Amino acid sequence: MLKLFGIETEYGITREDLDAVDPVVESMELVRAYLTRPFRPGWDYSAEDPRQDARGFRADRLAQDEEEEAFEKKDRHRPFSFHEMKSDLALTNGARFYNDHTHPEYSTPECRSLRDLIIHDKAGERIVQACADRRNAALGNPVVQLYKNNTDFHGHSYGCHDNYLLPRAVPFDRIIRHLTPFLVTRQLFAGAGKVGIECSDGYHSGAYQLSQRADFIEVEMSVDTMDRRPIINTRDEPHADRNQYRRLHQILGDANLSETATALKVGTTWLTLRLIEVGAAPDAAIPEPVAAVHAVSLDTTCKRPVRLMNGKSITPIDHQRLYLAAAKKAFGQEADPDTQWVLAKWEEVLNDLEVDPMRLANRLDWVAKKWLLETFMDSEGCGWEDPRLPGLDLEYHNLAPDRGLFIGLELEGGMERLSTEAEIKAAMTTPPADTRAAIRGLCIEKFYDDIHRIQWERVLFQNGLFSKTLDLSTLFDPAEIAALRARVEAASKFKEIVG
Repeated sequence: MLKLFGIETEYGITREDLDAVDPVVESMELVRAYLTRPFRPGWDYSAEDPRQDARGFRADRLAQDEEEEAFEKKDRHRPFSFHEMKSDLALTNGARFYNDHTHPEYSTPECRSLRDLIIHDKAGERIVQACADRRNAALGNPVVQLYKNNTDFHGHSYGCHDNYLLPRAVPFDRIIRHLTPFLVTRQLFAGAGKVGIECSDGYHSGAYQLSQRADFIEVEMSVDTMDRRPIINTRDEPHADRNQYRRLHQILGDANLSETATALKVGTTWLTLRLIEVGAAPDAAIPEPVAAVHAVSLDTTCKRPVRLMNGKSITPIDHQRLYLAAAKKAFGQEADPDTQWVLAKWEEVLNDLEVDPMRLANRLDWVAKKWLLETFMDSEGCGWEDPRLPGLDLEYHNLAPDRGLFIGLELEGGMERLSTEAEIKAAMTTPPADTRAAIRGLCIEKFYDDIHRIQWERVLFQNGLFSKTLDLSTLFDPAEIAALRARVEAASKFKEIVG
């Protein structure tokens, strides 16, 4: 299994000066604010097929088709083409930034280390907020607000997707069997925290839960992403050589602001996938995993037992310890720094959850937010039913430095950091040096006017009648990446690297 992962984040967006906000137009305008030159359509959609299912078939129809058709009908009356509405940008840092219809979405470049992933995820936050600042300057008021969260508290959820490159040789049914139960209890440390419960009959106050996304999980597996949201998404778009690789596209996770929570979310999942590959995953299956996702999210003690397939019951903390123990046994002697960090931090966090979850207020989003909200309730003499709490919940995720409650905690030194501001600033323009993102980013920087189309795994150059494709679908070896990068840096014309 190659060590390669990335995060896609859909941001919540609103205009505080408008009673009715058109999120399509606002998302498009926000993405366009990144540009310093006219927009030119360039993203290649030919390799994207949301109906292709990893279980070996192509879906005739998706549950979300009806909603998509309604969007399409409405879009016909807009004065924009499909490409103009998407405003799809490939950035010099290897990332992708575009309008995912009603949300600005930022996809990090492919990363080979957890540290790089954290830095580039944070660079994404800075980029989208910088675009909001430019948009607000043009409007003359700070009215555009961005939220790195997963719900508007009116029944709408938007996602944060963690992605992993896997060998296609690993049977997909084995991945489903062993990864599903792990994901049920991953929210212990990966949840972003949420006031209230959202279900089919509306929003209900009076509760606090671990995960923002849990309320919207309905099935165990599905190729859908907007309706019938699954624990395991079965979309099969590898963005690599299909014969060799698959990309696991996880949609059930929350958008984290805590660097520690993000690193644990991705790092523990990466180790669990490695356990599955080598046949060392624990026997931890849960008979009703969707119900368990909801139940675990609603228990802030993290100790309410879940029932296993073998009839035994176990706390969510001990359920995670099954995976931790297997990972320590299989990979504990490795020198890889990410492996050692994940194993140590995983154990530390589970131990603190066992004693008192509030110990983790400086490391986990759901605990930090709970501490803030309880501090407010103590000072105001109110409870979880107070109508002001959903607004405070939203402000935890606000990316504006003068409003975001998480940012305030971080600036006061109240949150554990894994990156520096200098690293984040550099990552806003510079890709990871050891992944194919370095090649894409460099091509964009040097040969922007010669790029006709671009995708994660290829760059199509065109100049007059001359066109050539730079294929990156199997480019994962760091030595090969370094060699190609040197060629691109030395080239004065794109023909010198693809001729």
